[in-house]
Amino acid sequence: MAAAPRAQDQGHAMLARDVISQVRRIEIRTRRLVQDLFQGEYHSVFKGGGMEFDEVRPYVPGDDVRDIDWNVTARTGQPHVKRFVEERELTVSFLVDLSGSTRFGMHRRTKGQTAAEIAAVLAMSAVRNKDKVGLIPFTDRVEAYIPPRKGRSHVLRVIRDILFFEPEGRGTNVTDALDFAARVHRRGTVLFVISDFQDTGFEKALMVNARRHDVVAIHVEDPFERELRGAGLVEMVDPETGDRTWCDLSDRRLREAFARLRTERHRRLSEMFRKAGVDVVRVDAGGDYVLPLRSFFRQRERKRSR
Repeated sequence: MAAAPRAQDQGHAMLARDVISQVRRIEIRTRRLVQDLFQGEYHSVFKGGGMEFDEVRPYVPGDDVRDIDWNVTARTGQPHVKRFVEERELTVSFLVDLSGSTRFGMHRRTKGQTAAEIAAVLAMSAVRNKDKVGLIPFTDRVEAYIPPRKGRSHVLRVIRDILFFEPEGRGTNVTDALDFAARVHRRGTVLFVISDFQDTGFEKALMVNARRHDVVAIHVEDPFERELRGAGLVEMVDPETGDRTWCDLSDRRLREAFARLRTERHRRLSEMFRKAGVDVVRVDAGGDYVLPLRSFFRQRERKRSR
């Protein structure tokens, strides 16, 4: 009778080793990318959480009179000003979509696997910058919450949970995730919302967070979702609802109607992000995410240097 529990324990141990091995592999892969590509850009494109006091020094022409320290000025008889510097420490939180639609992928990686790697790269960048990192995995509900903390071991836990967390829900509710983030995070947090955005009605929640935080949307799509190919009669399954239907993909009118719907959906999403002042990074599942991330960093750096 004792054999079954031992077999079960061995199975759990093997699973644990496999999880550790996969997390280790993704750490090695992303660590190289962070070191070679992103570290300098990451450090320069995000503002700190606020301003912190640095020193009091004598006034020089051109200083803002609003910065005068009247106590020191009165004590010394010479005008002095307070000097502040930008607080470098950031709080970075990842809102990662784990809904059923993110398990789709026609190439090497699903949308969810691509999202996990992107989050890992950005999380490793944050930990090298000594920033705090948190995680909010979501579906049609907020599935969990890992409060922001520093350190490599904490970031590895975040990566592990993104890769292997088993959600209860299958749908997508971006509003709930954003509302939750607004409640738990201090002002000035960098929020990366990584999703395929198969949802509507989250405009208000997005704008509320964009006023309080630095929000970046990372839109992950599979190329198959952009253009249906003439593959004949195919059974299509909605991974979030389980609904099934047969479609004749050789029908040109069907493919053209699908293309129009997708174009309109992208237009609405782009307009919503623009109105909220949210930057967007668009990434193909299974494709190269390095180039879109680098392009985003460089655009951000140009904006800050103006």
